[in-house]
Amino acid sequence: MEKHYAVIGHPIEHSLSPKMHKAGYEALGIVAEYHRFNVEPSHLPGAVEGLCALGFSGWNVTIPHKEHIISLLDTLTPQAKRAGAVNTVKIQEGQRIGHNTDGDGFVRSVEGELNGFKGKKAVLLGAGGASKGIALALAEQGMKVHILNRKPERAEALVQVIQREGGTATAGVLAPGSWLEDVDLLVQTTSVGLHGEAFPFSVQGISDRALVVDIIFNPSETAFLHEAKQLGCRTLNGLDMLLYQGAYAWEFWLGGQAPVEAMRQALKDELLQQMFK
Repeated sequence: MEKHYAVIGHPIEHSLSPKMHKAGYEALGIVAEYHRFNVEPSHLPGAVEGLCALGFSGWNVTIPHKEHIISLLDTLTPQAKRAGAVNTVKIQEGQRIGHNTDGDGFVRSVEGELNGFKGKKAVLLGAGGASKGIALALAEQGMKVHILNRKPERAEALVQVIQREGGTATAGVLAPGSWLEDVDLLVQTTSVGLHGEAFPFSVQGISDRALVVDIIFNPSETAFLHEAKQLGCRTLNGLDMLLYQGAYAWEFWLGGQAPVEAMRQALKDELLQQMFK
């Protein structure tokens, strides 16, 4: 029987998840479809009920629903509970199970560039749903995590979660500061830059040893990443995070090992095609 999966978010037109997952199904001969649905925040409860009523086996969750969807689910995995955010839902025996693959996906996407995590310093810009999973995963790897947010109380709440889990974390206001001189990994987790807009502040003065990551993948180089590259930093966009969090979501739904290389090629092909539209 054909299975159906999806990604929900607002906006969602930029999502490459359908291409990635469909390539994975084809690679392994799995009979399944992956859909993309634009769901405005006020329509989230109805969308979840609709997906269940239509027999969907699971779906991914992106901005701005990762936290709000929790109240609509039956149970959470330990990863989702710790993060307080969900990016993957599975329907199993009628139960809506929320999971979070953002953190593990992010760690896998940067581990080759960082050459070890323990004792190094990560600064995260933003304290939303994506930031939560990433911050916890980095703290679990032994990094010292500093979280900056426009509303510092949100960053402080995340710090308290990390500290309860035995990690090291601090919080501050989203602004430049002395942290720029002492950072090994800088991660931009907000949606700023998705439409080509500049980041609210400059990273002038950043250590050139830093790896700078923007979890946005389209455009492939945001203004934020462009500046960091001009300042001599190594940079990564969010494409590999998308790939690996998607692969972990696949494995959560279907079991077995996701066909990562087929999924990676589909992402590259789709981005190349979009460049020439």
